Amino acid sequence: MYTFDSLTVPEPQESLDHYIKRLRKSLKMSQQQVSSAAGIHLQSLGKLERGKTTRLNEKTKKGLAIAFNIPEEYLDAVVSGLPVEGVQKKQYCPQCWKGGNNPDPSWTLPRAKYCLLCGTQLRCSCIRCGEPIASFKHKFCPHCGIPYAQLSQNKS
Repeated sequence: MYTFDSLTVPEPQESLDHYIKRLRKSLKMSQQQVSSAAGIHLQSLGKLERGKTTRLNEKTKKGLAIAFNIPEEYLDAVVSGLPVEGVQKKQYCPQCWKGGNNPDPSWTLPRAKYCLLCGTQLRCSCIRCGEPIASFKHKFCPHCGIPYAQLSQNKS
């Protein structure tokens, strides 16, 4: 399970090389330790930290996420230059979430499939029309107009 540590969240406009180096140093790990934990070559990690490589393949991304105990979405955010919120999953518990409120942080974890509060399967789209949820600020589905809260109460 991931912990929400402000030190592991990418800073706005942070480069991939700076982010990886910052995480490694905050964990007091050597390049050799990180490359071993991530299952990547030491030279590959060195290129990443020197800014010689600015993209990550799936194997490297998964490995670094495991080595640093961070969601892969953090690495996606740094590579794409987007804030973390721009790459996190937008999913909600139809039983617990009330439209217009922020979701429980555990719902946006990359591996989250069920609500930790009630056990209901998480959804990333409207129960009625199936359109993806556009924003957690909406109380109503912008595509079919049905209130999210009403849907969750009627579907129980």
